[in-house]
Parts: sequence; structure tokens; C-alpha cells
Amino acid sequence: MSKSVLIAALVALSCAAAAPATGAAPADPIVCTPQQADSLRLEIQSNRTQTLDWLKSGANSYLATVQRVDFGGRERLVVGSAADADVRISDSTVAEHHLSVTVVGDSFRVVALEPGATFRVQGTETHAATVGPSGIGVGRFTLRLSHQRFPAIIVFDPRSPHFAGYKGLQWFPVDPAYRYLLPLTPNPEPDTVIILSTRGNRRRAVRVGWFDFRVRGQACRLHATRLLEPGVGENDFSVLFRDATTGRESYPVGRYVDPERMPDGRYLLDFNLCYNPACAVSEHYNCPIPPKENVLKVAIRAGEKDAHYH
Repeated sequence: MSKSVLIAALVALSCAAAAPATGAAPADPIVCTPQQADSLRLEIQSNRTQTLDWLKSGANSYLATVQRVDFGGRERLVVGSAADADVRISDSTVAEHHLSVTVVGDSFRVVALEPGATFRVQGTETHAATVGPSGIGVGRFTLRLSHQRFPAIIVFDPRSPHFAGYKGLQWFPVDPAYRYLLPLTPNPEPDTVIILSTRGNRRRAVRVGWFDFRVRGQACRLHATRLLEPGVGENDFSVLFRDATTGRESYPVGRYVDPERMPDGRYLLDFNLCYNPACAVSEHYNCPIPPKENVLKVAIRAGEKDAHYH
């Protein structure tokens, strides 16, 4: 089940919520009947089961990653099976110098280099294409063209040896007390900030506003940001946070939760859906680190725990 389908299903549960707030008072959790709470648990548990299946064997699972090569100061990388290829894939389906990938602004220009060499874009074999941040296919492999203003190529292999290290994921029990329907207080002067990443990069983002809510009666505030990177939409907001469980029960870097805008302008902020960055499982990702203003003193015992892959 996709995240958007899951959230639509959860909203359809129609738990009661207060009218939209007109001031800055922290929001209380959504109030659900026992029947609605049971439906919520079933929906989220179904999603978690599907996530485990994906991680265990999915072609784009975090465990399917086998290599990452950053462009660094280079504009072009060559992918092939030869020893001098920048991204070397030792497989009979990959030519010695199979293709080149060149960063062109916010996109990538991909060109096959040898006769008979091709690659797939959305399932169609081709010899040349300009694509945005996305995945292309070469034989059984998928090459993720990651931009983030620090471009890289990540190689996925459905036969990745990392699948042998699968040990599932862990979550806190579903708790309706960590679900909120609340307004986003707009930042009166949206400022550009630097978000550090797990690979040491300084990624730019705009701080769009904040959410005020109560956890077990204690007032909390979390800022929402939008990364200023290719492929990130105008309304793609993220809440990156740390709390009292971080480094103990949950992943030491922190966790993410994606607010979902509702038709009335408020947002569904459900910490039962919060998740670890991909780098919690694979070393091949460049994940944003929660900023210091998003460190909560309270414990958010909802969403994903640390499954200790590192």
C-alpha cells in the first residue's frame, strides 16, 4: 500500500477532531472511538506488513543497494563492466563502457556508449535520454540517479547480498494519542536554512512554518521544511525530528514524519507513520539530519523504532 493510499484510508476513518484552530494554541490528539482506533491499527499494521515484504525482497529495497558513486566535482560518470568504469558493474549484461551519465542542471543526460548497449526508461529500451532524478534499468540492475544538488548514482541489484542480512523492522504499537489534525502556522518570513546530511553535505531548505501540539499534555513545536532540491514539489513538506527515544529506542540520527494537507487546509500529522531515514538500513543514502530546533524533550513512542542494522 502506498503512503498516499494509506493516509487516505486513515482519514476516511473519520475520527472526531476539534474545529480548525484560530490561534496558536497547541493541538490535542484526534479523539477516536474504540471502533475507529481498531480500524486505524488494522490499516497501519497492513501497511507495516507490506513494508516488511518490500524490504525483504523488493527490487528497490534499501537492502538491494550494492554501490553508490558520487559525482563530486565531476559532471560525467561512465557506467560499465570495465575496470576503468566510474561505476563498475561486473555482469555479462553490462558492456565494458555501457553508458555515460552527465549532470545537466537539475537533470541527467544518459547516453549509451557502445553498439548494442541500451538502458530502460520507464520500461522502454533506449539509447539516449534526458531524465530528472529517477531510476533507469540496465540488465537486471536499477541505477538511481540521485540529485539533491550533490548528485550520485546508486546501484540496485535484485540479487544483492545484503538481503541475507534482513532482520525486519520494528515499530512502536499503534497509538491514536499520537495523531493530530492541526494547522500549519506559516513562517512570516520563510528563511533558507542549511540541513546537514549523513554524508556531510550541506543541503538547502526553506523553513515554511511550524506545528504546535500537545504530547501527554506537554506543549511541543516542530518546524516543517521543504528541501530546495530537484524533484521536490512546492508542497512537499517534511518534519525531521528527534525526541526522548532517539538513540535509545529509536534510530540515533532521528526520524521523519510527512504532514498530509487536508481539504480544509489543516494537516494530518500522524506519528504512527513516522519512519527512519533510508540510511538506517543502507550506507548508500544521503539523509537529512533533523535540525536542532526540532529536538523534543518528550518521548514520541509511535512509529518506527531502531532495528539496529548498523
